[in-house]
Amino acid sequence: MSSPLDRVRQHLDAHFEGAEPDVASVTFLGAEPLDVLRYRTGDVVHYVSLGCSRHPMVDPAAVVADPHRGPRAEVVLRLRDPGHMTGLARSLAVVAAAPTVEGVVLAPDALVDLGTPLWERPSGRAPFTAVLLGDSDIDDLPLEPPSDPVRFLSATPITATEAAWVRLKGADAMRDAWQSDGVDVLDPNRPAAQPN
Repeated sequence: MSSPLDRVRQHLDAHFEGAEPDVASVTFLGAEPLDVLRYRTGDVVHYVSLGCSRHPMVDPAAVVADPHRGPRAEVVLRLRDPGHMTGLARSLAVVAAAPTVEGVVLAPDALVDLGTPLWERPSGRAPFTAVLLGDSDIDDLPLEPPSDPVRFLSATPITATEAAWVRLKGADAMRDAWQSDGVDVLDPNRPAAQPN
């Protein structure tokens, strides 16, 4: 019987039509290693965590952790023509490790603020310091009962100003502002939205 992570990898390879991803492994002290897979489709690069779904996410207030039941997720961050950058795999791994390290349950509309730039380029640091989670276009992966399926959550890079707006008005208001301003959230060079 294959492990959940083997099944997740097969599911992702099938979604990206057999494309062979680049793989970066990230290890945090006291936590199991995480991989970040990088798939390219046209001019879009998809960075996907592999390891977050190893165990179900548990509410830190729960008295007993069920080893099978509970939400499982992996995190997907997409960028158009990202060019040369460093640090993004580690930043995505930090988000994916949050359930294990901090007891966070990742879910749509959650804001994960790293407080530092998500990546750096030769031209300087990215203005994005947080991600807003949402649904992705990757189908859920069913696991053997009683385990919950693995969800694939999109992670949209956002600036500190946008993160403050999400805290004040909510995730939907931020998405509405992007749409009304014509913001391409896949553009790594985009300016911050200026919601009213």
